[in-house]
Amino acid sequence: MISHIKIFNDPVYGFVKVPNGIILELIDHPYFQRLSRIKQVGTVSYVYPGATHTRMHHAIGALHLMMQALDILKSKGVAITEEEVEAACIAILLHDIGHGPYSHALEGLIINAHHESITEVYLDALNKEFAGKLSLAIKIFKNEYHKPFLFQLVSGQLDMDRLDYLNRDSFYTGVSEGIVGYDRIIKMLDVRENDLVVEEKGIYSIENFLISRRIMYWQVYLHKTTLSAELMMIHFLKRLKSLCQEGKISSDNNLLFFLKNNFSIDDLKNDSALLKRFSLLDDYDVIYQIKMMLDASDRVLREHADGLLNRKLFKLKYRNNEMESDYITDIRQRILRNYGEELFPYFFFTGTEKNVAYDEQKEIKILNKAGEIISISEIEELDIKSKIITKFYSCFPKNML
Repeated sequence: MISHIKIFNDPVYGFVKVPNGIILELIDHPYFQRLSRIKQVGTVSYVYPGATHTRMHHAIGALHLMMQALDILKSKGVAITEEEVEAACIAILLHDIGHGPYSHALEGLIINAHHESITEVYLDALNKEFAGKLSLAIKIFKNEYHKPFLFQLVSGQLDMDRLDYLNRDSFYTGVSEGIVGYDRIIKMLDVRENDLVVEEKGIYSIENFLISRRIMYWQVYLHKTTLSAELMMIHFLKRLKSLCQEGKISSDNNLLFFLKNNFSIDDLKNDSALLKRFSLLDDYDVIYQIKMMLDASDRVLREHADGLLNRKLFKLKYRNNEMESDYITDIRQRILRNYGEELFPYFFFTGTEKNVAYDEQKEIKILNKAGEIISISEIEELDIKSKIITKFYSCFPKNML
């Protein structure tokens, strides 16, 4: 039986009890502690100054919700062993451990891999260190365990990850539209044929959850200023990487070391020293590098550093179709004349952002009053949006207007 001894005072949930033993040991591990130096929502704080909470906050919050969900399922007669409880808790606690500095913004730039692949490297390394005690957690994380509902609690349309980050990000940004009834949703969870289902009386809470998620994406995560800062940071690091690899900037610190060398996921897997070195990277390394480039001779580094540090961000314009207006075409030509062909890609960005509130390929299953399992999209009275919303954008310096 797991005994609860460590208590964290969480601003979202109040007192959070964390199990003694391996879970507490993992929280204290340097690989996990680095998450306290990586912001949960990257550049969102340029728009919402309170959004400086970290990946560590989120991981512990998701762990708290996982423990609640497992207790509810067990109370409804779902067969879950203590070993499975511990493994599911480990899986959710470590689900984001592979994130690098500024999370999604710089993914693929520092290590040529998705954060989930890096998470698997960390899980394997920790499993060796803890003498195989993470083996079941790894199976759950990879959806290789014979009880898929445990994986669905970690990664699904209604997982503990999403339930926590929506509430937590709403709390820290002050965007109340993102608040969801996580407690009600968790209490409505059940299992049928080893799949996670929601009791029919919880459908309106699910509808609110899906609507809140859609609002949060366009109002917070994909806000035009958030995206502008993110794009500037990406192109700042791309330029820095290019100059490092050309030998024009000395790679005399940890961040520059990784930018100079195109390390792959296999390099991390096969070199424990490299993994430990990667684990020293966090948001502070990026901020330090930005500060160091304020007086750089390179125009890209200097102007992007000044913009990011002093909030002189590029203008970003969303549009609903791919066709550029004459207005944007004129700006494009102006930037080309001002910066030249070589630097143009660092000062004019175009692209698309997509979001869908509900993915019908990963359906949320509802247990109706007749004991039948149906997809939530079959309930006509609910406002379930499964259409992909696509927006096109152009981003450029404001002085080019």
